[in-house]
Amino acid sequence: MSILGKLFGLGGPESDAVKVLPVKDFIEGMKNKKAQLVDVRTPNEFRQGHYKNAENIDFFDRINFDKKLEKLDKNRPVYLYCRSGMRSNKAAKKLAQMGFQEIYDLSGGYR
Repeated sequence: MSILGKLFGLGGPESDAVKVLPVKDFIEGMKNKKAQLVDVRTPNEFRQGHYKNAENIDFFDRINFDKKLEKLDKNRPVYLYCRSGMRSNKAAKKLAQMGFQEIYDLSGGYR
């Protein structure tokens, strides 16, 4: 990863637990009954449209973000998305640090 990528949190995942998926594969994976679908956008963005059965855990809500992530089941796959892929990438790294083993991030985000 480049120096700029490290400074600004850009670049790919740093854990084998995180997989970045194209839209088609992400949507197919969401169909898994065990999947936990998490939208890390703001509540306003979420209201403008989201995937069915997604849980909104606002990345910018620093007070509740970590608490809500901790309530997710580490034994089930987590599918993350945001608007462009930046917030979900950071959330995926956070989940990997928390011990989650199966994390899928939507490439390019919900746009």
